[in-house]
Amino acid sequence: MAHCGSSESSSKVQVPRPDSAMPSQGSVDQSMKPVLFEVFGEIWTVQSRLGQGVSASVYRVSSGRATTAAVKEFQADTQGGDYGYRKERSVLEDIQGHKNIVTLYGVFTNHSCMGVATRCLLLELLDVSVSELLVRGSGGTQGGRPQQGHSMWLVQHCARDILEALAFLHREGYVHADLKPRNILWSADDECFKLIDFGLSFKEGNQDVKYIQTDGYRAPEAEFQNSLAQAGVEVEGDSGCTAAVDLWSLGIILLEMFSGIKLKDTVRSQEWKDNSAAIVDHIFASNSLVCPAIPVYHLRDLIKSMLLNDPKQRCTAETALLSPFFSIPFAPHIEDLVLLPSPVLRLLNLIDDSHLHNEEEYEDILEDMKEECQKYGSVVSLLIPKENPGKGQFPAANTHNSGKRCRDDTSMRSARSL
Repeated sequence: MAHCGSSESSSKVQVPRPDSAMPSQGSVDQSMKPVLFEVFGEIWTVQSRLGQGVSASVYRVSSGRATTAAVKEFQADTQGGDYGYRKERSVLEDIQGHKNIVTLYGVFTNHSCMGVATRCLLLELLDVSVSELLVRGSGGTQGGRPQQGHSMWLVQHCARDILEALAFLHREGYVHADLKPRNILWSADDECFKLIDFGLSFKEGNQDVKYIQTDGYRAPEAEFQNSLAQAGVEVEGDSGCTAAVDLWSLGIILLEMFSGIKLKDTVRSQEWKDNSAAIVDHIFASNSLVCPAIPVYHLRDLIKSMLLNDPKQRCTAETALLSPFFSIPFAPHIEDLVLLPSPVLRLLNLIDDSHLHNEEEYEDILEDMKEECQKYGSVVSLLIPKENPGKGQFPAANTHNSGKRCRDDTSMRSARSL
């Protein structure tokens, strides 16, 4: 069933970047509606449903110009209004332009052939979420021992990106109010993490949302305020929650990434309420043998500063970015490169050590690899490591892609399909 639509004006509309032959993140559910969107006079085909909530569904869509994007389609609320759509649109239009916040391309109304009109946001399409990363785990090793959580490089990368997003958001006067792993996504194009879903966001000092944050990532003051709202006690806007609730949520997320453990039951326990710092210390002590000591201590102290019960004593996003944890350089592990889609082609198990000692043969191999990689886009740089790690095992080429964005072995599967 085709759907038609009409575009609306938006003060901050950007044209989506052409994407490079990205395969679907799942087959199209034939029963889902809509099948098509008409956006700004162009037909966009729904390729898959990326998520579905109470008030909105998110779809992966593509146009005839090989461009991909995401459409967030809002259902009318119980009173038949479009408060959720207007709320998120307003916040997104107000905070556009930061590299660690999802880009809003435009807004439109979708008219189905059944006469039903729904409000939609056309958004930048992102890749894997931190929630998915937590499920997959790193599966790597450090110091020769199994590593339960993710690498320090990945934790640091995520922490810095989201703190920069929060610092910007808080300077603009907004509280995100629903920071959780599902709302942090990796962008393969920009090679950074980005913040999404501003449906519960509000201006600090003017909280117009009664229930905020998700269980497991909810700050103590938000827990208390939610209980008051449930009891029917009105909370004045200027006495609502502050930006400190976002730092609490991020602290839990980083602790989960480091430990590889979901902490929902832990943070709801009485032991956590009595002495959360002791539990954080225990988690870090149990991983101390597989991680370098000094960065671990810095990360531990950073997380503890985010998880103080008193929101006034909690660190801000700007002060958190000054942590010595961010002054330590880390390099990604091979496992990190497998987890995160990127514009890097990796060809595994193609040559052995004997090819690395003959300089003429080595140069010939480089030329062959470059020629092969150019089939997938212009090659910016190419490397075949002569020393460990990865000695001779994976030529890596950074590309500006005009074709497929790939990495892996000779099957050249797309990174976005992993």
